[in-house]
Amino acid sequence: MSKATFEHLGRRPAIDPSASVAPTAIVSGDVRIGRETRVAHGAVLTSEGGPLRIGRRCIIMENVVLRATRRHPLGIGDHVLVGPRAYLSGCVIEDNVFLATGTTVFNGARVGARTEVRINGVVHLRTALPPGSVVPIGWVAVGDPPSILPPNHHEAIWALQEPLDFPRSVFGIPRAAAGDTNMPLLCARYSRWLARHDADRRIDAEDERTP
Repeated sequence: MSKATFEHLGRRPAIDPSASVAPTAIVSGDVRIGRETRVAHGAVLTSEGGPLRIGRRCIIMENVVLRATRRHPLGIGDHVLVGPRAYLSGCVIEDNVFLATGTTVFNGARVGARTEVRINGVVHLRTALPPGSVVPIGWVAVGDPPSILPPNHHEAIWALQEPLDFPRSVFGIPRAAAGDTNMPLLCARYSRWLARHDADRRIDAEDERTP
């Protein structure tokens, strides 16, 4: 059984001949997978209009989601392990990084070389972790320069997070006023964006590997 590879917006994946992708993984659009990288079962690697690049000898484990967007491409350096159930969207991961099970890295973030983000750690929107950082189990890194805080410090996290303006940075819409909601606008815009996948073309039967 072949892996599920898709052409999206006229772009198709390129997988180095020495790399391997599990049969149940999905690779869609402008995705490049480097030498000797391994992608495990259930992983989803999707380019939503921006490039997604993975370097050499990376390990992308089970049920990982990697998403690149037009506004926020995604880049992973060499010798990076992305643990099961991790979610990375529109971020940059430098070389020799360990992202443990359940890690979340949001749009516009940068994780410096030799960093460890431990189980269920979060690297928030537009946060920059310098090389050699450690995010403890379940903690949240937010800001540039970053603060690394336990999850029960909600007010301190929000004070740093609010000015980063998640709705505008990720979805291009203003934050709703107190007591109001922007969810109808957000969902309508995101629905139109995701509908572009209706025209995707599955290319498993073809050889998408680079020469």
